[in-house]
Amino acid sequence: MATLASFWILLLLLMNASMVNGQSVQMDLVKSGFVGSMVELRCQFMNSKPPVKISQVTWQKFFNGTKQNVAIANPALGVSVLPPFKDRVSFKHPAVRQRTPSLEDTTIVFNSLRLSDEAAYICEYTTFPAGNRENTVNLTVYARPVTRMTLTTPTIIARGQKRKMTVATCLSANGKPPSVIKWDTKLKGEPTFQETRNPNGTVTVRSNYVVVPSRETHRQKLTCIVTYHTERFTDSVVLNVQYEPEVKIEGFDGNWYLNRQDVKLTCNADANPPVTVYQWKLLNGSLPKNVEIKNNTLFFKGPVTYELGGTYVCDATNSIGTRSGLVEVNVTEFPVYPSPDGRGIPQEQHSSGAAIGGAVGGVALLAGAATLLFIFLRRRQRTFKGDYSTKKHVFGNGYSKAGGLSTHPPAPKSLQYPDDSDDEKKPAQIGGGGGTGGFETGERDFDGNSEDLKRPYFTVDEGESRDYDERTLAFQYEPEAEITDDMVSQTDGSVISKKEWYV
Repeated sequence: MATLASFWILLLLLMNASMVNGQSVQMDLVKSGFVGSMVELRCQFMNSKPPVKISQVTWQKFFNGTKQNVAIANPALGVSVLPPFKDRVSFKHPAVRQRTPSLEDTTIVFNSLRLSDEAAYICEYTTFPAGNRENTVNLTVYARPVTRMTLTTPTIIARGQKRKMTVATCLSANGKPPSVIKWDTKLKGEPTFQETRNPNGTVTVRSNYVVVPSRETHRQKLTCIVTYHTERFTDSVVLNVQYEPEVKIEGFDGNWYLNRQDVKLTCNADANPPVTVYQWKLLNGSLPKNVEIKNNTLFFKGPVTYELGGTYVCDATNSIGTRSGLVEVNVTEFPVYPSPDGRGIPQEQHSSGAAIGGAVGGVALLAGAATLLFIFLRRRQRTFKGDYSTKKHVFGNGYSKAGGLSTHPPAPKSLQYPDDSDDEKKPAQIGGGGGTGGFETGERDFDGNSEDLKRPYFTVDEGESRDYDERTLAFQYEPEAEITDDMVSQTDGSVISKKEWYV
């Protein structure tokens, strides 16, 4: 406890002494500048009350453990700047340069800053009777690099072999701190980087861009981006790549047929530098007689003949080399028309196919008409939900499936008709007979030879159809039918069961 108490007493004494003395030197902790620029190193003395006497102010450079005097200000002797700073360092305030200077502010100014100026600087005040007071500032000197971008050679030649080569170089020289280099391009390649430290403390950064020269690399743009400190520099170049011709023959569309007029073949070549010589030839033969050559085009005069068929070759030459292109020409008898699957159809097949298609379409149309006619006739034979073969007539003539005349049953004395039967088709009541040729009725004689009796009875219109196939008309006489509750009478005098009616 005694030790702790002694510590606090000593601390209070020091604080009181500081309050009494109150002297201090105020400076910036760090300062920086670029080579060739100007920089100020601030130094101010905070005096006490009562003030102490300033005897002298000394600026010193502290580098590699040694001190070097830079400038001195003395009230009696004036100011002095020592070599090698004499021409570049001065006190900022004019009052310091007077015979009896005021030394409270002794800020110095560096002009034309050098890399060698980078160091720690001490501002020391000598006072009476308080003694010396000092402080330190660290000065950093930057060097802007020299940047440039160049092509390795003005003209790059693309050879047949796939050999990599440096096409462009981006350089950031003598920079401090070192720069960062990046490339911006759509060209596929590989950048390389190299740093070299110089004796004066600067760094040179070099980056090469390596590609395989080809026709694809021609006219491609390369941009170098150099980032230094907080600054950014960009530079660009466009590659000039020379390459052999890339040859393609155009003009044959796959549809050269006999008697087609004025066809041609054109030899197109992509080359740098441009093609100077074009040469045409026909494999396994000589060019046709009706061919006219103009620059890079073959003009075939007159109609197409089989003589024009074959393999045509075009040789294109520039200062780098010679490349060839070829096309196989086939001559057909008829034009070729495109088909849905992308294949060509000769004209004769195209015409025959159209004729066959028309015939098939006609047969299909006739078959459809016959089907509709059959359905129409079939429906005309029906008068209800059923067939004639299901009808039971009370009285009258109808179709007989037996094909012959049926035997006559005994004649009934009377016939009963339903109320909804056709009045025009009701005969008079039949009575006792007066002879073999007819039947005796209650009111009049019914002549068996009458037209009504000979005339067959139809349930459909007589004018609808006379084609009865092999059927034989016959007179059917049935005994009087009893109409029960489960029977339904028809307008033609017949009855059918309700079960048949609702089928």
